[in-house]
Amino acid sequence: MAWLVWVVVAALLAIGELLTPGLFFLGPVALAAGAAALVSLLGAGSVISVLVFIGGAIASLGVLRPIARSHIRLPALSRTGTDALVGRKATVTRRVDAAGGRVRIGGEEWTARSYLDGEVYAEGATVDVVKIDGATALVAG
Repeated sequence: MAWLVWVVVAALLAIGELLTPGLFFLGPVALAAGAAALVSLLGAGSVISVLVFIGGAIASLGVLRPIARSHIRLPALSRTGTDALVGRKATVTRRVDAAGGRVRIGGEEWTARSYLDGEVYAEGATVDVVKIDGATALVAG
């Protein structure tokens, strides 16, 4: 039954990864929890499962995170269109929350929403463009 605990831990970490923009930290750890669940399901004891989790977390963070981060941070010259806006700074021109708002990116004004529900940015605040969804910039502080 210990394998079920590892599955729940892996699921919670995966959900956490989806809710935290741009960090790519919890995903590799979720993979390690999945490996620990598999080892536990195959009959290994809890000490072995914990060792597999620790080793898997270190290995996946050491290998997968640098690869993912290098793909996220493409040089500005190789990005075009709205992709070129992701990662840039924007200035809030009208209060931004989950329902909407406006930001200035470079010389252009865009409709905007906060990337995370519950986040509110006042006029004049500097935010990061996390994603472009159609004609709306999703921003985070």
